[in-house]
Amino acid sequence: MRITNGFAQENLIGEGGFGSVYKGALVDGRQVAVKQLKDGSGQGEREFRAEVEIISRVHHRHLVSLVGFCIAEHHRLLVYEFVSNDTLDHHLHGKGLPVLDWSKRMKIAIGSARGLSYLHEDCHPRIIHRDIKSANILLDESFEAQVADFGLAKLANDTNTHVSTRVMGTFGYLAPEYASSGKLTDRSDVYSFGVVLLELITGRKPVDISLPLGDESLVEWARPRLVHALENDELEELVDPRLENNYSKSDMLRMIEAAAACVRHSAPKRPRMVQVLRALDSDGKMPDLSNGVKFGQSTVYDSARYQSADLQNLRKMAFDSDSLCIDCGNNSSTEYLNPNRSSNYSSS
Repeated sequence: MRITNGFAQENLIGEGGFGSVYKGALVDGRQVAVKQLKDGSGQGEREFRAEVEIISRVHHRHLVSLVGFCIAEHHRLLVYEFVSNDTLDHHLHGKGLPVLDWSKRMKIAIGSARGLSYLHEDCHPRIIHRDIKSANILLDESFEAQVADFGLAKLANDTNTHVSTRVMGTFGYLAPEYASSGKLTDRSDVYSFGVVLLELITGRKPVDISLPLGDESLVEWARPRLVHALENDELEELVDPRLENNYSKSDMLRMIEAAAACVRHSAPKRPRMVQVLRALDSDGKMPDLSNGVKFGQSTVYDSARYQSADLQNLRKMAFDSDSLCIDCGNNSSTEYLNPNRSSNYSSS
């Protein structure tokens, strides 16, 4: 109450199905974001406990930091460090903003990959984020990235890498095997990160219903263009035209190859996040991300598998709302960081 001036309306910086986010200041002057969950939300309670448990375990410059939390009677609040420069989604897709230049895009990709690699490789047990998307990548004034929103995250024991779970996440970013079977691995995060890389490369949204039928899915639109770019060294069809060719071709090819490897239909054929990080952050020599698969020749990818009745229903639901939390009840875990809505907030 004190640090938000009684949850004053002028301090409200985000609102969604989960509740509200207020900007505040601690007695030492540090700026924070206070996330106040709505009363009586069973899903919100689960996410609150998951987020406290998960984020209390992680300490990394590319992961948002939890300052503290509050449980008092029916109140549930999370206090985060305030990240001042909004989200990657905002800077890529927001209206009337300057074009995000290539050096910043590379910096954001590498920083995000470092944060995710830490979750997958250096945490014990490993942490699967489960909701990687551009709206959950926060940016500071130097455009350093911090991965946020651990409300859907899962702990994964090395002895049980495939976790049977309810399907939760955001349409357009969900790995196909996770969407269809509910089986979750760290490669599900890799797929979602591949979609973020495609956003950085193309400037397009993961799902854009204003485009012609068949082109509304970024991944499906990009697949043949990724192959063409890698085989023929021709990038024009794929790269964001707003960049006006102001980018490093070698860096762009590295990101294209990384994205193509991340969004493979077969989870075991995708690289680990640490391999993706090495690919993006290498100077010159490109690590091998093939995993035995030549781009464009994967026999396990079949677009028809996306057309199951279940996924058609998901698509229909997604077209009603450009951000969907599947099986989340009130969409609480995904809405509040979408910069195209009033519920957006620049820190989790």
